[in-house]
Amino acid sequence: MISGRIRDFISRTPVLFVLLAILWGGSFVAIEVGLHHFPPLLFAGLRYAIAGAAILGYAVVAADRWRPAGRDEWLTVGIVGAFIIAGHHAFLYLGEQYVSGAIAAVVVSLTPVLTVAFAAVLLDERLTGVQATGFALGVLGVGIVAGFDPATALSTSAVGVGLVLLATASFALGGVLTRPFRSDLPLAAMQGWAMVGGAGALLAVGALRGESMATVSWTPTAAWSLVYLTLLSGVVAFGVYFLLLDRVGPTQLNLVGYLEPVTAATFGWLLLGDLIDAGTVAGFGIIFLGFALVKRRALAGVVAGLRSCGDDAGEEAWSGDVGPADD
Repeated sequence: MISGRIRDFISRTPVLFVLLAILWGGSFVAIEVGLHHFPPLLFAGLRYAIAGAAILGYAVVAADRWRPAGRDEWLTVGIVGAFIIAGHHAFLYLGEQYVSGAIAAVVVSLTPVLTVAFAAVLLDERLTGVQATGFALGVLGVGIVAGFDPATALSTSAVGVGLVLLATASFALGGVLTRPFRSDLPLAAMQGWAMVGGAGALLAVGALRGESMATVSWTPTAAWSLVYLTLLSGVVAFGVYFLLLDRVGPTQLNLVGYLEPVTAATFGWLLLGDLIDAGTVAGFGIIFLGFALVKRRALAGVVAGLRSCGDDAGEEAWSGDVGPADD
């Protein structure tokens, strides 16, 4: 049984933040492993059908309201299901057939930078010179990770990075498209409905591609990868995500994406012997620099929280506002 002291330590915001990075960073490697046994869209669809049913079941029991009501709530669920669940994971799983989980995690870390760019185009939000520079650096970082060269633009690794970049764009676009809509639907219910709907789309498109359960190679490794993605990276990680979102807000929580490549690379090295080269490390550094320019005030607030995370002041620094939107 977990003692009260250990429980209090685990419940601290910085500890939960690292735990979420570990669970989600490990998911990139679990996908890489599972794709040796599952066709990609069927794999993603099964993961989110099970996880979505579990989270929606939790919402039925625990939330004040679990069914969407009205146009805005159904549109929000539809957008999240189509872009953040179905579109993002379709391209991610297809891309990870060609690149490692660690490289995929590095490309996905571009999400906050693309979100700012999409918001500037679609919502007329002001994009300053500093933010434009950050966006350009992010794109440059992805190009370095891909080892882009016009002569090898159609190489296997470049195609894989391109597919993961489309996955990242789908996630960022989905987040921006939901902003105009107002909803009081509890987040767990919204995520549960979106996961179930997105899973249906993934399974339907997979079936059109000829994917079926008959092609699955059911081995212990296949089962464990699906269990990890469904329960740990799905149900448990989203529970941590909901808690952190309530505590620190979406801006600070975006920073988890910059720990995920580290944990993905560590798991990939320990479990698969995957190594990342200097170009990938340099590309990740440039992507993070782009993010630091785009969200520099939020980053400064989180760094201040980390410096004092051993006391109550640290919790307040993590949980407090970081001032107006970055400019």
